[in-house]
Amino acid sequence: MDHIVLEIGLAVALIAAAGLISAKLRLSVIPFYIIIGMVVGPHAMEIGHLDFRFIESASFIDFMGRIGVLFLLFYLGLEFSVSRLIKSGKSIVMGGAIYIGINFSLGLLFGIISAFPLKEILLIAGITTFSSSAIVAKVLVDLKRTANSETEMVLGITMFEDVVLALYISVLSGLILSGSTEFSDILLSTAISLGYMLLLLFVGRKLVPLLNRVLNIRSNELFILVIFAGLFLIAGFSETIHVAEAIGALLLGLVLAETEHVKRIEKFVIPFRDFFGAVFFFSFGLSIDPLQLGGAVWYSLAAVILTLIGNITAGMIAGRKAGLSPKASINIGLTIMGRGEFSIILVNLGKAGGLMAILQPFAALYVLILAILGPLMAKESKWVLKVLDKVFKFEQRYRKRLAQNKPLQEEHS
Repeated sequence: MDHIVLEIGLAVALIAAAGLISAKLRLSVIPFYIIIGMVVGPHAMEIGHLDFRFIESASFIDFMGRIGVLFLLFYLGLEFSVSRLIKSGKSIVMGGAIYIGINFSLGLLFGIISAFPLKEILLIAGITTFSSSAIVAKVLVDLKRTANSETEMVLGITMFEDVVLALYISVLSGLILSGSTEFSDILLSTAISLGYMLLLLFVGRKLVPLLNRVLNIRSNELFILVIFAGLFLIAGFSETIHVAEAIGALLLGLVLAETEHVKRIEKFVIPFRDFFGAVFFFSFGLSIDPLQLGGAVWYSLAAVILTLIGNITAGMIAGRKAGLSPKASINIGLTIMGRGEFSIILVNLGKAGGLMAILQPFAALYVLILAILGPLMAKESKWVLKVLDKVFKFEQRYRKRLAQNKPLQEEHS
């Protein structure tokens, strides 16, 4: 008997329960969505009409998860502004470059030492490099650090990551989804991906005046239909030329962010982003059999340790370059430690490209550990700094630099 509607209702109820538990514990909701998905699935049980295996609805839930990715990236594009990043100053660009450079290098090193093939190495480096914007925002709000001296740097690095992420997914999708093995083919598919991305942005910006007129629609119903038609058409067409559909959604968001209707679009998109985004994390968990996680445990733990080292190092260096205190610098690295939606988007790209199956349980464990550990360490940043300061003498060096700079400042005054 067809019970797909009942199964979808059960899935949404489980997702809601996970969200309520996370809110009660004041932790990031992402790991709870993934965990509840991992608990149920093909290995679970059936109680009367309640089928926790989700056999009939699995493909539909997976499709809703894909829709969730589109809304997450589309909304990210609506929120992003290249001009804001430029205005934030050279120190933020430098901080972002330091952060990505250190973590990406460690990710490559981890993949090489673990003897993964080239495509898997590049995917792993991406998974371990990009932080979760959702977790970063939650940490800043929950710990009441929005007015802190380091917060501008944290947000700047996050924005810088978004730019690099868009380029990286574009390049990686051309490499993985095209199935190319020859260097010339890989170069061509990558060039097509980047060319498409730049062309869409260029043409889109030129069409902003036209879009302003076209979207001047009084009916909310028609307005939503037009926006969603554009979203699915652009995302779907992107996939046909081996550019990840999520990137098509991001690009459209970037274009529409320049229009005078951006606030109205955001208002209607947020509920869809929240609902389908939650289903996305649940569907990812649903695809993971917890009984098969054993083979990925050591890989995940090693990657977590490297990320801890990379984030703290990057935060301290970026903070020092910006003239921030050790306390503010350690907060930078720990605040942006959480991994989430972007790591899962990347591993799903690998799944679509037929890469090694171990990448999914690896990413699941890695995201779960850091999504919980990151916010906890950010909360206890004073303790973390105290422990590290005993070895590296950060406070002593900072006071010494201040004493050296004081005479120079007096000379210039």
